[in-house]
Amino acid sequence: MSAVAVVLRLARPRRRVPLWGAAAVALLLGSLLLGALVGPAQLGVGAVLRSLVAHAGLPVASHLSATDDAILWQIRLPRVVLGALVGAILATAGASYQGVFRNPLADPYLLGVAAGAGLGATLAVAYAPARELLPPAAFAGGMVAVGLTYLVGRSAGGDRSGTTFVLAGVTVVSFFTALQTFVQQQHSDTLQQVYSWILGSLPSSGWRDVWLLLPYAGFALAALLAHRRLLDVLSLGDEEAASLGVDVGRVRLVVVVAATVGTAGAVAVSGLIGFVGIVVPHALRLVVGPSYRVLLPLSIVVGAAFLVLADVVARTALSPAELPIGVVTAFCGAPFFAVVLRTSRKLTG
Repeated sequence: MSAVAVVLRLARPRRRVPLWGAAAVALLLGSLLLGALVGPAQLGVGAVLRSLVAHAGLPVASHLSATDDAILWQIRLPRVVLGALVGAILATAGASYQGVFRNPLADPYLLGVAAGAGLGATLAVAYAPARELLPPAAFAGGMVAVGLTYLVGRSAGGDRSGTTFVLAGVTVVSFFTALQTFVQQQHSDTLQQVYSWILGSLPSSGWRDVWLLLPYAGFALAALLAHRRLLDVLSLGDEEAASLGVDVGRVRLVVVVAATVGTAGAVAVSGLIGFVGIVVPHALRLVVGPSYRVLLPLSIVVGAAFLVLADVVARTALSPAELPIGVVTAFCGAPFFAVVLRTSRKLTG
């Protein structure tokens, strides 16, 4: 089979893709509604729906009291929307990394975003206890780590092999993790706060974090969607893709930058939430096939729904206490990851 024929085969969606797309949208809408309903205050489905319609500008009266309306619009909905944004970014970034590096086990933290963000957050907690400084420090740390990974990988010939970037990421992760451990040992009183952030959570502090993340999410998702067809071509291998006229180095750089910006922004506001970028793309591959033309849009929708539902579990499993959302995703993702390890050969074949 020729390279062009393989590309055309990959780009051809499986049957029933529209049906799966509709099911994904229904899942997202249901998860958003469930996230808005779950909480100590009982609001009611009808009252919530009427409030949503009323705030959309339609002539429908809301039946919520002023207190309940504030709970819905200033606490629950911002958290639900933030969870949807973070889930969409992590799932799409994970799928994009898997495509650009041809590694089915790649996740959004492959090139050091998590280690860099962890070091940045640790430095912020240890030396600048103001809570407002933690997100920008985590974002900057993640970007610096991936930038260093790219420089190391390119100096070692990473423009010719994605594997070199992966190995460079392992090196940078080890170095940044060692630095983080050193800082933590010097400031042991900050361990609880740092580990609380590392385990991941969605803040209930209003719309501020949503507006903070939205530009990064918009840039990352738009750039990754624009390159989804090229990711199908890259699945053939660097040499074959180059023979078809694809600038492999440029595509890899753009995808890595976009995925990193989105992931760093998500990590900055939510901490480290694992497995989303592995569970969602692989689950979708099982039902819609390997084409990134279909996989990336569905990763946005299903990733958003997955994390909103995980947050619902985190809020209710030990109510009135909350589980870190990273613990919930790990409970879901670890068994799935074990399955992926067993079937990775089939998924890349």
